[in-house]
Amino acid sequence: MARWVLSECGVKSLPRIYPRPSRNGLASRTCMVSEIRSSSVPSKPHFLRSSLSLSTKGKSWALNVSAPVRVASVDEDNEKDKVDGVENEGGFDPAAAPPFRLADIRAAIPKHCWVKDPWRSMSYVVRDVVVVFGLAAVAAYFNNWVVWPLYWFAQGTMFWALFVLGHDCGHGSFSNDPKLNSVVGHILHSSILVPYHGWRISHRTHHQNHGHVENDESWHPLSEKIYKTLDKATKTLRFTLPFPMLAYPIYLWSRSPGKKGSHFDPNSDLFVPSERNDIITSTVCWTAMLALLGCLSAVMGPLQILKLYGIPYVMFVMWLDVVTYLHHHGHDDKLPWYRGEEWSYLRGGLTTLDRDYGWINNIHHDIGTHVIHHLFPQIPHYHLIEATEATKPVLGKYYRQPEKSWPLPFHLLGVLVKSMKKDHFVSNSGDIVYYQTDPDLS
Repeated sequence: MARWVLSECGVKSLPRIYPRPSRNGLASRTCMVSEIRSSSVPSKPHFLRSSLSLSTKGKSWALNVSAPVRVASVDEDNEKDKVDGVENEGGFDPAAAPPFRLADIRAAIPKHCWVKDPWRSMSYVVRDVVVVFGLAAVAAYFNNWVVWPLYWFAQGTMFWALFVLGHDCGHGSFSNDPKLNSVVGHILHSSILVPYHGWRISHRTHHQNHGHVENDESWHPLSEKIYKTLDKATKTLRFTLPFPMLAYPIYLWSRSPGKKGSHFDPNSDLFVPSERNDIITSTVCWTAMLALLGCLSAVMGPLQILKLYGIPYVMFVMWLDVVTYLHHHGHDDKLPWYRGEEWSYLRGGLTTLDRDYGWINNIHHDIGTHVIHHLFPQIPHYHLIEATEATKPVLGKYYRQPEKSWPLPFHLLGVLVKSMKKDHFVSNSGDIVYYQTDPDLS
């Protein structure tokens, strides 16, 4: 039953630097590039765009154009502000094809924002590692129950910061050197029991299919058909805090409901044969970290390792699940999810959300600045804020300004609880769908 209780994603790998053939309908790197290039074709208004699946000089553009199958009638056009019972104020339809192209957004970003400085990236690694060991030393020195809860929160947050840096390695935004990215990524992710390559590949799938009901890999919605197969207890656990926020380890072992595979298995549906050695390497590193924790438990005692590492690991998992979930859920106005020809890389990326975490923004490397990261994951984290500010005039209403946080982001707990009570499933059919609520559960 556990596989139905929680679904997760991990936070984000870019178009991969290694060639990857298309599999199970997921976009390959080649498809990703062609799709982005095709975005340079001027977009027509949503109600005028026609479906294109023609071939030009032997190339098919069917995957590169997102459009309805037919032109809407006058009556349908009058109803464009009301989709699936969701009416948008001011005539703005968040599901409509935007009047700008991906190339327009890219052009607004200053050129230096694309520059990856490995020395600067490594300085953040050194900073975080020093803080991690410093916190552990202080907690072990005082060793009292006033200090331990503060340590658990602080260290769990730092484990999450390490994950974000490893996540940047997976995207290639850490540096231009694939070997450096791989070495640093393995060290950081293995230290917090994350299989680097396994997660990197599945996270790339998330970025290439963000906002797609079936193909997304990160907190994607359940269809009503699948939702109705769940028993009452499973539904309750799946949407009752804190259980969904402990999903990540389960996701690593068995993925999300309706999907098969494991991040540790080189024969999983997640991977292609050419990635087999990558997955074996990551699984070996993960196993070595587990063995190290076992040795430390034998030397220091299991209770001490539980306090120093185990509970902070749980806090890290909760950080990862909360942040990842809130990047795609919980906005006051319902956001669309797409299927079929309505989905495109740009429209899917525009359904992601920026979040403000107060003091935590700097600690976890501004991962809350998420919209531009999703569209252009090659941008280093230390340039995300500047890139976002530069693109706001282009994005217009498609950018949703995050609510300003107090020093600690307690306001997001209310957003999380509200979303868990309302966002349960989407319709089995339709190319543009919104979350619906199970009245029995809410």
